[in-house]
Amino acid sequence: MHFKLLIALVEDSKTDVVVDAARKAGATGATVLNSARGAGLEASKTFFGLSLETQRDMIIFVVEEHLSRTILETIEAVGKFDASHGSGIAFQIDVEDAVGLSHQAQCLSQVVEKEI
Repeated sequence: MHFKLLIALVEDSKTDVVVDAARKAGATGATVLNSARGAGLEASKTFFGLSLETQRDMIIFVVEEHLSRTILETIEAVGKFDASHGSGIAFQIDVEDAVGLSHQAQCLSQVVEKEI
C-alpha cells in the first residue's frame, strides 16, 4: 500500500470543517499544527505597524494514494480555496516509506479495493 502526505494551510475558523470533510472523503486521521504563518502573493495589511493576518493552521494527513485526489479536492471545495486569494492552500507529496500505519492499512484495504 502506498501513501501520500496531504498538507492543508487553512484559516483556523475552517480547520474543523476541513478535517471533518477529509475524514468523510476517506482520511483516517489528521494532525493539526496551530499558529502557522506565511506570506502570499500580496503583502499582509497592517494597522499602525500591527499585522492584521488571520490565524492559520497546518493540517497534515497521511492517506492512501488511491484516495488522495478525492480528499484533496474535498479539502479545496470545503475550504473554498479558489474563492478568494489567501483563503488556503493544500498539496500532496509522495511518501516514500512509513511505519506505524498498519492499523490504517488494514482498515483501508477494503475501501481501496473498491476504488481500484
